[in-house]
Amino acid sequence: MEKTYSLTAHYDEFQEVKYVSKYNSSSTLSNGFNIQVSSKKQSKGIPRWSRRETCLLSGLVFAAGLCVILGCMLVLKYLSLDQDGQCLEECQERKAFMRASKFISNNIDPTIPPCTDFYSFACGGWLRRHRIPEEKLIYGTIAAIGEQNEEKLQHLLLQPVRRNHRGSSERKVKEFFRSCLNMKEIDHLGAFPMLQVLEDCGGWNLPEHSKHKWDFNELLYKTQGVYSTAVFFSLTVNLDDKNASRYVIRIDQDGLTLPERTLYLGQDEDSEKILVAYKEFMQKILSLLGVVNVEKKAQEILLLEQDLANITISEFDDIRRDISTMYSKVTISQLQQIAPYIKWKRLLDRIFHENFSEDEEVVVLATDYMQKVSDMIRSTPTSVLHNYMLWRLVVVLSEHLSTPFRDALHELSKEMEGSEKQLELGKVCLTQANKHFGMALGALFVEEYFSSSSKVKVQQLVEDIKYILDNRLDELDWMDKETKEAARTKLKHMMVMIGYPDFLLKPEIMDKEYEFEVHEKTYFKNILSSIRFSIKQSVKKIRQEVDKSAWLLPPQALNAYYLPNKNQMVFPAGILQPTLYDPDFPQSLNYGGIGTIIGHELTHGYDDWGGQYDSFGNLIHWWTEESYSKFLKKAECIVDLYENFTVYNQRVNGRLTLGENIADMGGLKLAYHAYQKWVRENGPERPLPRLKYTHDQLFFIAFAQNWCIKRRSQSIYLQVLTDKHAPEHYRVMGSVSQFEEFGRVFHCPRNSPMNPAEKCSVW
Repeated sequence: MEKTYSLTAHYDEFQEVKYVSKYNSSSTLSNGFNIQVSSKKQSKGIPRWSRRETCLLSGLVFAAGLCVILGCMLVLKYLSLDQDGQCLEECQERKAFMRASKFISNNIDPTIPPCTDFYSFACGGWLRRHRIPEEKLIYGTIAAIGEQNEEKLQHLLLQPVRRNHRGSSERKVKEFFRSCLNMKEIDHLGAFPMLQVLEDCGGWNLPEHSKHKWDFNELLYKTQGVYSTAVFFSLTVNLDDKNASRYVIRIDQDGLTLPERTLYLGQDEDSEKILVAYKEFMQKILSLLGVVNVEKKAQEILLLEQDLANITISEFDDIRRDISTMYSKVTISQLQQIAPYIKWKRLLDRIFHENFSEDEEVVVLATDYMQKVSDMIRSTPTSVLHNYMLWRLVVVLSEHLSTPFRDALHELSKEMEGSEKQLELGKVCLTQANKHFGMALGALFVEEYFSSSSKVKVQQLVEDIKYILDNRLDELDWMDKETKEAARTKLKHMMVMIGYPDFLLKPEIMDKEYEFEVHEKTYFKNILSSIRFSIKQSVKKIRQEVDKSAWLLPPQALNAYYLPNKNQMVFPAGILQPTLYDPDFPQSLNYGGIGTIIGHELTHGYDDWGGQYDSFGNLIHWWTEESYSKFLKKAECIVDLYENFTVYNQRVNGRLTLGENIADMGGLKLAYHAYQKWVRENGPERPLPRLKYTHDQLFFIAFAQNWCIKRRSQSIYLQVLTDKHAPEHYRVMGSVSQFEEFGRVFHCPRNSPMNPAEKCSVW
């Protein structure tokens, strides 16, 4: 929290002294001197002064004295203000350095040698002092920043509406939030809002006599084009990977409820437990909706999803990591041949309100899957298809229903991830406000809590890190000159966006982002209105010019990202907060904190995924074959390194996490060398009080403390299975142990755990 310091100047008070001279009398002034006034005549040699002249002379002397006194006071005041200003700045720095010192010292465990296990050394104190809140699956130093942001956002949402007209985005986000908090009304409605949706789609209990009239393609349109729910496959509008100047319809594998296909296959004890919990969840939800033959329908839906899982390719499979292999641009006519059971032109015409030509091109990222899923749809009984498609709708929307539905969801989450307690309602509603009114809420956040000066300072930090990458390209012995020039061109054209988009501060533009009705007592209806408006906005893109400055996340997001098909890095205001970034902290902590994250995102432009895109965001192979072959060899070293790490008897998937590991290792190096550049230009920093560590050491400690995190054991199973990031312990150890400068800074002996003789390195 920022503190406001006020400097109060104290002035002496002057009182006007009045006196009356009387004949043959004396008056005593405050200075203690007596003035005698006599009526006797003066001698002839001395001129007589009239009473008026005497008073005038006295007044002049008094005024002159007063001017001298005031002048002296102004000089003293100026000197005092100058000294106080300097003192204020120094005091502010001392306080900031004390806060930084306390944060660092509370988190570390000095009993653990940093050259043995740097993560436990840097985070041991934090891990010992903190527990995971009952309603959370994970908790860490970054999560603490998120809590501060959440408090600020909830405070803003509960403030009275200032712009209260009908189209006001501020009014809509605040009324949406209040509608979500109104559990009395939500519980009163019960399952009714969902039953209306299901009725619109034919209802659960499809009568036998109506089955011959049942239209698969009509229900497919409803699920995909009206309720934005993936059944069997996803259908989205994205940038064309091979022509980033236009949008294209993209079709990909999708339709599973559980987060990973292997969970359906019961390959180990953990997945078996999750599968049992999922089936119980299905039965509870179907019962709440009044479905007959609950067990039979739940079993049929589960078997169909298991069939889908068998033809789905895991995201960590090599095929799914090579976008060039997956990418296939086909015409609607060709797509009809690939997946003939689906009437593609009819579906796309209705969703996009177009009359597409048969030659209209779409991108398919899972051609084999689409062929198999079409065959599966053709051979599956009508009732099973119908119930599965409705089930997908229910899964997507049930979190917005009454308490019994939310309790059932929590029970499933508890088995899958270990959450002990449901998230409190205010935080649930804040999550939904962020999801459906992100930019409207972001406008309130930026106006109140983000300084434009921070935007400028972070921009300079980004430029320093980009400068280092530019220089390091010359030092790479594995990359030839032609590839270096292409890499440098990509760096030059990389778009960097910091804080927030400018239109956020223009209310009339913001209002156009949410042109749909919102009411305080109709939460579920508000959700549906938002979904339909989002579909409308997405559909419009297909004929629009690409806006490469558009933001994927709102400014309050505690996140950062790199988009390869835009060659764009974004650092929202929500992540530019203490302790990741604090303008009053020493720069060693800022470069080690937010600097390593900036370096991480920058390196994503050159990892195994982002490196497939050129400077304009097109999927083009810009490497020479020789350089790319050497890159893959260096990447393989990193795969092997991380696959030697295990957590809870699970081996880390080095290939799934490869891109993030390359980014972690590269980001650390770039930020460290950028900090050295800052020191050369600005001089060494004052030591942090009460700490024995140098600022070079503090840089690495700050990097590690970004990832002080605790996870529930159940969530670790899913993390290793599905997360493209390595477990935090190994994100830190894997990065520092492969960086020569770390071993030098901490004086780690060669071949100690954090300083192996043989190291992996790409960037």
